[in-house]
Amino acid sequence: MNEEVDVSSIVEQQKLNSFLVALVVGSWVITFFDGFDMNVISFAAPYIAPQFHLDKVMMGKVFSIGLAGTMVGGFLFGYLGDKIGRRPSIIAATAAFSVLTMAIAFSKSYEQLLTLRFLDGIAIGGMLPLSWALNIEYAPKRFRATIVTTVMVGYSLGTALGGPVTVWLAPRYGWGSVFLVGGGLSLLSAIGLLVMLPESVRYLASQGRKPETIARIVRRLAPDLELPANPRFVITDEAAGGKSFNAKLLFENELRVITPLLWIAYIFSSMTAFFLATWTPLVFEALGFSRQTAALAATVNSAFGALGGLSLMRFTDRFGAIAITVMPLLAIPLLLVAAFADLGSDGFLVASAFITLFLIGGHFGLHSIAGIFYPSAYRSNGTGWATSVAKIGSIAGPYIAGLILATSLPVRNIFAVLAICPAVFVVCILMIGRMHTKILGRETKPAAVEANLVVQEAQ
Repeated sequence: MNEEVDVSSIVEQQKLNSFLVALVVGSWVITFFDGFDMNVISFAAPYIAPQFHLDKVMMGKVFSIGLAGTMVGGFLFGYLGDKIGRRPSIIAATAAFSVLTMAIAFSKSYEQLLTLRFLDGIAIGGMLPLSWALNIEYAPKRFRATIVTTVMVGYSLGTALGGPVTVWLAPRYGWGSVFLVGGGLSLLSAIGLLVMLPESVRYLASQGRKPETIARIVRRLAPDLELPANPRFVITDEAAGGKSFNAKLLFENELRVITPLLWIAYIFSSMTAFFLATWTPLVFEALGFSRQTAALAATVNSAFGALGGLSLMRFTDRFGAIAITVMPLLAIPLLLVAAFADLGSDGFLVASAFITLFLIGGHFGLHSIAGIFYPSAYRSNGTGWATSVAKIGSIAGPYIAGLILATSLPVRNIFAVLAICPAVFVVCILMIGRMHTKILGRETKPAAVEANLVVQEAQ
């Protein structure tokens, strides 16, 4: 009989090593380009709209159809990630969105622009949940939120860089140059993944696949560990794999409450996150700021969003999902102040930056916990479904904003409407957080009992 080797224990006991650092850095790079390629269109919009004679409603459709593509991508690549593996699915998605982003530069009509944005969105939306799943499956639980948040900072900084890159390239070489640069660099990163990206060791063990590959990875995670001659790799800290995925698995036991709450929180958080990502430059122009100032403000806001995620991550690792509630709670009064108070130009810019910090910081918090409740056997599907359902909000936010901005209502009133979203988010994440606290309490009890037995044996 083959001797069992617990992969989950090896992952949990590893220290911060070069293997884990390389994985995070590689994931950060492709997430950076994912954010750039997805959101650069918001900065290019002022240059694209006159060429294709697009009004605000039509531009809102361009934003929203890309997000509709990400919904399809989350389902499709989530399935592929659990079927054929994280590694090939991530590489395929990254290569696809690289080529499709470059293709947008050659759009000749509004219809072509819509089609390419939709297809690009499929690949972009498929990559992110796979990246979270892969990093979660290599990260010790005490670092999971920190690692996923660090990876997602790449997305925010990629979004932020879209502003200065567009302002520099578009007036000189046309708006298409922005997409050629973003897609070309993304393609180089996809080629790099072929060399450095590992398959998830938890995924392989849960599926009973490629023991030689698992052994090679385990030796990198635990160089001092002596493996038996014919090891059987297992995972003991979660449900056994082997089941064919069925959506009912996402609602088993405590997941029957956690999954719908997570989806609702994601929908309302995504409404605000993608409104900010797509409409901020145009909203600032409508409020009287110059195009350069609007692009710079959007860039600064994206950086503040990343700062919000970074400030939250260690608290999430320490206290669980309950820590996330503070972010949307602080955003609500600031949104109302931005909508109705006369802050002046400088005051409005400062308020906008902190609104983004709290809203995007909370959104990052959701990303960091989206996959932790699902076993490795169907974690890609769990995160893929959550982020795909979230696209209901991602699509609705920019589109509804376009309709509101097309009316005669004061532009700033849209911030008051947005305040509804973090209010719903707070309620959902508070309930998830309380359940997560109970789960963490259960998980620490066996560890405490084992530690006491070790002490007693030593005495």
